[in-house]
Amino acid sequence: MTIQIYHDHSEISLDEFNKLKDMVTETKSLAYCPYSKFRVASCVLTESGDFITGVNVENASYGAGICAERSAISRAVSQGYRKFRVIAIAADTPEPIVPCGICRQFMREFNENIALFLFNNDSDFIKVYLKDLLPLSFGPENLDIQIK
Repeated sequence: MTIQIYHDHSEISLDEFNKLKDMVTETKSLAYCPYSKFRVASCVLTESGDFITGVNVENASYGAGICAERSAISRAVSQGYRKFRVIAIAADTPEPIVPCGICRQFMREFNENIALFLFNNDSDFIKVYLKDLLPLSFGPENLDIQIK
């Protein structure tokens, strides 16, 4: 299967894109990653226009850590948000990184068609859609549940 990669930000305005890029890039410095030294940040843009950030938080027991994407979404949900327009992810890598499998499933709960902006250490980006990274996914509708 080939994943289509895009280089536009048609889902959001230029101002929103620039703010998203700045926030996700600057937030990397807050990551707690004393073991891997692999800083990752995420920023969700809510349907109402708010930007909510999160970072990876590691733990000495490794499995108890949380990825930046789940951190940002959990923070947004705890503030009452349920609908997201786009999600950005940034790491200190020469190539943009993609979310892990758990994060893909976590994001899927809220919007399988969401655009992901993936930034590298130079703030260059690619855009992919979650539905392409997680085809034939399992969601609320598989349980015959409508989430509002």
